[in-house]
Amino acid sequence: MLVALLILIAGFAILIKGADFLVGGASSLAKNHGISNLAIGLTVVAFGTSMPELVVSLISALSGRNDASFGNVIGSNNFNLLLILGLSGMITPLVVQRNTVRFEVPLSLGAAIILYVMVNDGGVTLESTGAPGMLDRGDSLILLVLFAAFLIYIYRTMHDGASLEEVQSIPIYTTPKSIFFIIIGLIMLVGGGKLVVDNAVFIAHEFGLSEKLIGLTILAAGTSLPELATSLIAAYRKNADIAIGNVVGSNIFNILLILGVTGTIQPIGYNPLLNVDLQVLMGGTVLLIVFMFTLNTRRLDRWEAFLLAASYVAYTVYLIANDSGA
Repeated sequence: MLVALLILIAGFAILIKGADFLVGGASSLAKNHGISNLAIGLTVVAFGTSMPELVVSLISALSGRNDASFGNVIGSNNFNLLLILGLSGMITPLVVQRNTVRFEVPLSLGAAIILYVMVNDGGVTLESTGAPGMLDRGDSLILLVLFAAFLIYIYRTMHDGASLEEVQSIPIYTTPKSIFFIIIGLIMLVGGGKLVVDNAVFIAHEFGLSEKLIGLTILAAGTSLPELATSLIAAYRKNADIAIGNVVGSNIFNILLILGVTGTIQPIGYNPLLNVDLQVLMGGTVLLIVFMFTLNTRRLDRWEAFLLAASYVAYTVYLIANDSGA
């Protein structure tokens, strides 16, 4: 057990460092082409920090561990939205660009709703029978098409706004060095992801925990550590666009890209018990929209951020108390 735990920790460390290499190389290339902080947060950083979720979800799905695959993505999104934004907003109130409030945050809500409809085929039948749903290749291709549309939207808007103050330092490398970092990062992500999935499932079985709970908590928190570090550092440096853009971008990436790629390669069976977790995600996103449109418009105040973080704590307690076991 101790060996498995140590390997799990080592796997997360390799995942995070791999993502760091990937983000460093990709961000360097992006900055060389004059891309703004917000655009990097919504694309390059979000993609790089979502790579652990992609690797873990894909490995889980290919191993037939569907609850861990779905749980990792849904749990990561809840971790991002409630805890990371909550902690970031408690460090400093987050004031963001108008497009983020009017378009990106609603887009993340829309992605969650689309996923909910896809895996439930309407929801009522599956809830009443307990039969698992399925994210098949057709659904997954639709997610990828929506992801492509999101990238087009980002491309068309990334140069529209005024330049943002350069608060977060992004190192600039030569092109060969940037590509080298990207390749090394990808290799570390795959290796670390394999270690994480195998040992997390082993530990879950040893403690009698369900793969669903492990996916929603340990895998979700572990693969979201890059988002946590990125957003907290950005909040400390008062770069709200990176802090919130990273979270919102990652949540959109997780559903549209990660589940899209995973489901295209290997259709994923869906456990309707995860509907509660999807509903938490949708409800939390609606709450964020309300916060951004009330009182101080386009600003997440500290007390609002505290409510988000407290909601995540309550949600985690609920998960543990209602786990059905392995």
